Amino acid sequence: MKKYIAYAIASGLLLAGGWPSHGFPLLLFFGFVPLMLAEHQITQRAQYKKKWMKVFGLSYLTFVIWNAIVIWWLHFAQQVDANGEFQNSWVSYIGPVLANSLLMSICFQLYHFVKKKAGNLYGLIFLPAVWMSFEKMHLNWELAWPWFNLGNGFAKFYEWVQWYEFTGTFGGTLWIWLVNIIAFYYITAYINKKDFKYVNKLGMYVIPMIVVPIGISYIMYVTHEEKGEPLHALVVQPNLDPYTEKYEKDGLEIYDDIRRLAIQYIKPETQFVVAPETAIPGSSSLIFDNMYNDLIIQDIREWTGQKKDLNFVTGASVMRIYPSPTLASETASVMRDGITWYDSFNSALQLNSTDSISIYHKSKLVVGVENFPYRSILMPIIGEFMLNFGGTTKTLGIQPNRSVFNNKTNAASVAPIICYESIFGDYVTEYVREGANVLFTMTNDSWWGYTDGHRQLLLYGNLRAIENRRAIVRSANSGVSAFVNQRGDIMKSIPYGEQGALNGTVLMNSELTFYSKYGDYLARIALLIMGIILAYTFAQNLLYKKNVKKIKK
Repeated sequence: MKKYIAYAIASGLLLAGGWPSHGFPLLLFFGFVPLMLAEHQITQRAQYKKKWMKVFGLSYLTFVIWNAIVIWWLHFAQQVDANGEFQNSWVSYIGPVLANSLLMSICFQLYHFVKKKAGNLYGLIFLPAVWMSFEKMHLNWELAWPWFNLGNGFAKFYEWVQWYEFTGTFGGTLWIWLVNIIAFYYITAYINKKDFKYVNKLGMYVIPMIVVPIGISYIMYVTHEEKGEPLHALVVQPNLDPYTEKYEKDGLEIYDDIRRLAIQYIKPETQFVVAPETAIPGSSSLIFDNMYNDLIIQDIREWTGQKKDLNFVTGASVMRIYPSPTLASETASVMRDGITWYDSFNSALQLNSTDSISIYHKSKLVVGVENFPYRSILMPIIGEFMLNFGGTTKTLGIQPNRSVFNNKTNAASVAPIICYESIFGDYVTEYVREGANVLFTMTNDSWWGYTDGHRQLLLYGNLRAIENRRAIVRSANSGVSAFVNQRGDIMKSIPYGEQGALNGTVLMNSELTFYSKYGDYLARIALLIMGIILAYTFAQNLLYKKNVKKIKK
């Protein structure tokens, strides 16, 4: 078993070593091979009992190593201890590592079951299908955590995957699995037959499978022409500590700093000023039904009116009050008076001097921070326990449909994407299908300091530019604020940890890519294949058991 443990460790290290922001994605094409070899050899050994337990244990070891290395930065989330001092939150790190590794191991265990019961061919077809189905689930259920979706692995080497405009990140997932399976097949053949021709075939098939898609992508990258009319924007980066300033500092003081930066750097051609997630009002909330009377909103409309074609897009904390419990939503909470119900929203606003206020409520929420998953089931069990970072300990309100911000002064149709939402590919296409010709990302990803956390989110989000051929204007609380073109290039940026503002120009493209039209169609096909093979496998298993019973009789 020592050899197989070494295989499992090797897989974990290869997968982690291939991951952004510091990894080299070529390793991902071989990351699963050692684990697959361990599973195959254990299955072939007659002397091993309870093989499924050994396979499960090895796969769990692989995935714990991969998860633990890639999201090491999560423990930098701060929680207040009994003495009122900030301490690193190891719960917020260990929990996702163990839980996500378990889900990955279940997928691999299903592959082991299908391969054992239905045969190697069905198992190898089933493996990418079940993994892609798992990734799709992680994009849609209340415990959504698509951080490890394999297609994200090329985020730093985005020149390799310009064809994501046709496939989305699931094309990258399928690519990784196909190469791993071919590599596993020929390595296994060589081990079994000791014939060097299988090594030659390994190179003959694997090298083109890697090189050809990369070559096609580079051609697409070099020949791509940016489309659309220019849009001139100014991004503001206030650089507030999320623990000691952003939610503790007076909201008017925070707004004054943003306003000062905006007015200082605005140019005559500037059409949009973009501020980060929950930039206003800081330590309090705007009241949804009284927004036009809010002093900050009135001030924004006044100074944007001094330049008639200027729009201000910002993140905001918004509250909606319900006059009676019967009108409250499912996510509403009751105030301390025990009478008044309210919803809190992490929202985006578009303001100018003439149009009505446009508003969008963030709807892909961070698990355990903004969203209490499966609240009706879990709350009676664990009570009000939530992770103490991200700005709330309640489930935020959401909205069912995407909102696009339009205005009367220019042709921009803005997709207001808030932080975590930027890594949900099919979700972003909903904005684009609603007419968005440019993506604005407002984020506050400084909870983990100067670590891979904010870098990974930036790189993942830039894949949306390729998938939809939409430029991105990104404003972050502490960085990185940036302008990203339709190829995924960061054209200009403000580094992490600096306060400032940056002017930039992007193009507004209205053409729909294949992926924009059809979304995660590869995942839907994978789900169908997984279902068919599982049904076939269970049917075969039942028939086998019936035949065994007949023989015994």
